[in-house]
Amino acid sequence: MTLYDMPDEIQVAADGPLRIITLNRPDALNAVNDDLHTGLAKLWPRLSEDYDARAAVITGAGRAFSAGGDFSYLKNLADDPVLRAKTIAHGRDLVLGMARCRVPLVAAVNGPAVGLGCSLVALSDIVYIAADAYLADPHAQIGLVAADGGPLTWPLHTSMLWAKEYALTGSKIPAERAREMGLANHVTADPLADALGAAKKIAGMPRQAIESTKRLLNMQLEKNVLTTLDYATTSEELTFGSDDFRAIVTKLTEGKTR
Repeated sequence: MTLYDMPDEIQVAADGPLRIITLNRPDALNAVNDDLHTGLAKLWPRLSEDYDARAAVITGAGRAFSAGGDFSYLKNLADDPVLRAKTIAHGRDLVLGMARCRVPLVAAVNGPAVGLGCSLVALSDIVYIAADAYLADPHAQIGLVAADGGPLTWPLHTSMLWAKEYALTGSKIPAERAREMGLANHVTADPLADALGAAKKIAGMPRQAIESTKRLLNMQLEKNVLTTLDYATTSEELTFGSDDFRAIVTKLTEGKTR
């Protein structure tokens, strides 16, 4: 039984003071649908409220961390303004929830982390990535503004020139390049094992010192995110209704059903 009353698409397990969060749509490469997105928006306050949680690891089931937005979900967002408004609000909650979460979060990037998957990595505290994995934020490629994506946080992790290149082109960032750029800490053969090791070490350290140090660091992150978040969410909501996005998502969904 998963903790925090999460949907099936998110498994949360306890291992002593650790919480292991698994994105759980392996047959779809953990692509984001409405249930997964809604669950992620609600997850971080619940993790913060879990007094026994001292550190957490997030990973993906199967071959991917997350392949980004499910094409059918994207089409529904283009067609349904109510779902779109809910998703935009949840995206804001997700970003701020992660920035404000008191529990240190270690990402175990076991495969491709695309779109929202890439955002989850960018908002984590420590990142272990498999050598054959990669990051990518293709929002602009499909006609969207990345309101909860890499452009919110990448300028804090890497140079503005690198952030612009990968945000504007949506190109893949191979694991070693991500490490060199400051978007990952370690390239490793077993990211989950190494992430669990790091999380266990953190969980065994003095609680108040760890949580206050994380908060001190993330105050800088939150300040920068709040500077741009309202503009980003408004812009993304507008692009969900754009002709460019509708044409691209129609092409993607038609290609999937052939």
